[in-house]
Amino acid sequence: MSTTHLANPPATTPGDTSFFGHPKMLASLFSVEMWERFSFYGMQGILLYYMYFSAAEGGLEINKALAASLVGAYGGGVYLSTILGAWLADRLFGSERVLFGSAVMIMAGHIALALIPGVPGLVAGLVLVGVGSGGLKANATALVGSLYREKDERRDAGFSIFYMGINAGALIGPLVTGWLQESQGFHWGFGAAAVGMAVGLGIYALGRNKLPEEAHRVPNALPVAERTKYGLIFAVIAAVIAVLLATGMVNADNLAMSMAYAAIGASALYFVLIFSSKKVNATERGRVAAFIPLYIASAAFWALFQQQFTFIAVYSEEKLDRNLFGWEMPAAWVQSINPVFIIIFAGVMAALWTRLGRRQPGSALKFSIGLFVMGLAFLAFIPLAGGGKTPLLALVGILLLFTLAELFLSPIGLSVTTKLAPKAFHTQMVALFFLSVSLGTTLAGMLSGLYNPDDELPYFIGVGGTAMLLAVGLAAASPAIKKLMGGVR
Repeated sequence: MSTTHLANPPATTPGDTSFFGHPKMLASLFSVEMWERFSFYGMQGILLYYMYFSAAEGGLEINKALAASLVGAYGGGVYLSTILGAWLADRLFGSERVLFGSAVMIMAGHIALALIPGVPGLVAGLVLVGVGSGGLKANATALVGSLYREKDERRDAGFSIFYMGINAGALIGPLVTGWLQESQGFHWGFGAAAVGMAVGLGIYALGRNKLPEEAHRVPNALPVAERTKYGLIFAVIAAVIAVLLATGMVNADNLAMSMAYAAIGASALYFVLIFSSKKVNATERGRVAAFIPLYIASAAFWALFQQQFTFIAVYSEEKLDRNLFGWEMPAAWVQSINPVFIIIFAGVMAALWTRLGRRQPGSALKFSIGLFVMGLAFLAFIPLAGGGKTPLLALVGILLLFTLAELFLSPIGLSVTTKLAPKAFHTQMVALFFLSVSLGTTLAGMLSGLYNPDDELPYFIGVGGTAMLLAVGLAAASPAIKKLMGGVR
């Protein structure tokens, strides 16, 4: 008997308000995400510096522009790997088991970064963390979506609370690893990330049995007769990747562009598979069509937002005045500014959406606002262009705009994706959203290479202005998008 109808059941009753007005399982799901974000952002806060700092400073002496593009490609790879995690959950193991295995892989990756010196440790660590993070992200998000009925008005607020919880980890991670990197060295910072992930894994392991039974079921189980076929497909894909790397066709210099092509190709394939599936009805196809402009807006947004780890990381280390009363703040601590604002304002936004109820803006309009504010944040760099150090307070203000933009788009994107997803492709639609993040994150690394500190204005105007124009276009199209959504807001 098919289990497709179990893809997105209500895991709790509508009256379950035991966790700040939301289902109690929301707390269990973001606990593992919180510690995963601690380890992920803690590691990422010092990653670029580890790559381009000199050997005397404990780094690998990789060219700065190349290092930034590699960080973007790595970030894109994290979100690209959500495809594999989503497929394994939907077809073989269920979301909960994939989430647990991914957490183990992440911990192993941080251990490799901490204990294996040089490029071999970097490669092994980033591959393990990247693939593991992709598997964890898609499935944690899908499980949160399963806690709410389709038209439960608490859904957007619930995702905002979830977002606030995981950003607590994103706040603390760079503070710990940045301090350790400057006082003890890079590998101590990576070790702290490993310890954080181990704590999160332990807490989650103790609470796994509290998840609803549906979390362990496979929504669209792969028939036993087809498993050999898919095993061969995966083996061929792995062989092709190995050949591309071994022959140098894919190398450090073109890795970012290769990741971008992979994200675009995978996204196009997913849309074709969903639209052509006999398990998707006409209403669901309309909803998937409505998701396409949101996908494009999301990719554009993340191409700017994820420059926190590329352009802004370098900007913070080289141009930012980090002197506080005679003490120089570690550059990695700048990565904790955004999570501070998330923690402050995510609850406010969640309360606002709950209070507005049916009167709140639709998802497309929220996306438009988020993208517009993101473009405005880059235009805010214009008065700071030129020589001299940038005041810390000025960058804090710009990162406040980053945060407000993020709250209008990122948790809303997670929420609307689960609402628009066909039942047979629930987790894989979440992977599609993360593919837009993958593409945007990869572009963030590539775009940062265009920044010229000696002529800053073209970069700020071009990047910020393009985002604002796209936002206006999306706002104009929002009534048509709303019609395609088939009653989903």
